[in-house]
Amino acid sequence: MRLKLIADGTTFDFFKRWKVWFGISAVMMVIAFVSFLLQGLNYGIDFKGGTTIRTESALAIDVGVYRAAIDPLGLGDVTITEVFDPTFGADQNVAMIRIQAQDGAEAASPAVIESVRAALQAVVPDIQFVSVESVGPKVSGELIQTAIIAVVLAIVAVLIYIWMRFEWQFAVGAVVALIHDVILTIGIFSELQIRFDLAIIAALLTIVGYSLNDTVVVFDRVRENLRKYKQKPLAEVLNLSINETMSRTLMTSVTTLIALLALFALGGDVIRGFVFAMIWGVIVGTYSSIFVASAILLYLGVKRDWSKPTDTTGNQFANVDA
Repeated sequence: MRLKLIADGTTFDFFKRWKVWFGISAVMMVIAFVSFLLQGLNYGIDFKGGTTIRTESALAIDVGVYRAAIDPLGLGDVTITEVFDPTFGADQNVAMIRIQAQDGAEAASPAVIESVRAALQAVVPDIQFVSVESVGPKVSGELIQTAIIAVVLAIVAVLIYIWMRFEWQFAVGAVVALIHDVILTIGIFSELQIRFDLAIIAALLTIVGYSLNDTVVVFDRVRENLRKYKQKPLAEVLNLSINETMSRTLMTSVTTLIALLALFALGGDVIRGFVFAMIWGVIVGTYSSIFVASAILLYLGVKRDWSKPTDTTGNQFANVDA
């Protein structure tokens, strides 16, 4: 007995109101862009600069206890993570505490570091500050520039790959869908003012790969059906292809979302921003593969070259599905 999310022979018309779906996507992208211009992003320490403190203690690390001790100091964005290493001894518990730059300063002042030390020693008496390092505004600016270059290069690579594998119309549809996903993801982070750091850049690149995978699966089936059903209108071929791959698309998305929701609920504050970006990206990426990439392909059209003979020319099966 197999689980089926989509019944066999589904004939849902995805393009009956394709202009409406395309319009919704366009409006959402405009809202995301305006939100980014007006509010900007809530950059984390990676992009704003700050101080990283490495601590060590014999007591087991409780991130909640550490955060409760530091929050009353009013230091702004503070990230606490436990460091795991197989070489650590049983009494060697290491944590990384990252504090944003204070009042435009390049690093936290000695007084701020001492206040953090005193607050933590109140709850963990044997805690030691093994190292204190700072990330200045110049390094943070370079990280922002590098992150933008990484995302742009990923999208350009996708454009070249799809163009070589399919036709230019497919490449344009895939790239528009990827830009749609990236803009909406950045927009939701701007709108909700969720902390935006290097982990979110990693999520964006992962979303690009996930969305591309979905789009290529649909486009591959479209190409097969264009050769198989030579007289069918493009809209019917697209609908048929999406319906044929819908079960696979939903199964992949649902199983991925189950894992991500578990991580979001149980993974803790450290990875919550990354997981949220992935959840949003899976939903938006699945949507864009169907309603954006395919709609662009429908709008641009695909040239069918009838001058080339097919593999079945000259045999008794030449007109099957023609």
